[in-house]
Amino acid sequence: EVQLVESGGASVQAGGSLTLSCTASEFILDDFDMGWYRQTAGDECELVSTISIDGSTYYADSVKGRFTVSQDNAENTLYLEMNNLKPEDTADYVCAAATGALPPTTGGPECPAVNYWGQGTQVTVSS
Repeated sequence: EVQLVESGGASVQAGGSLTLSCTASEFILDDFDMGWYRQTAGDECELVSTISIDGSTYYADSVKGRFTVSQDNAENTLYLEMNNLKPEDTADYVCAAATGALPPTTGGPECPAVNYWGQGTQVTVSS
């Protein structure tokens, strides 16, 4: 089945930038909503950003104005550009795909059901 593989996670200082990538093993970006969830050290799952089939985007209030989501359909790759990183951005960032809109999160520890999950890439931001 479809595999999602993330890369780009690293340890950075506050104020720094990173770009995460998520590459799909099959041509799904034309048919799925794609996005990023993050799981913090406290096991809270948060929907960070999504990009729909038509290109519309969503950002959590906590990252709006700092993060930018994009995708390259020809390369089956999803990106998350993260700027002005803060210690509270420290989390495991997980790529996800859904045939419908990616489900929202409500502050609990469990991420919602989606069609496909990546394995995650760790981002650590030091103060």
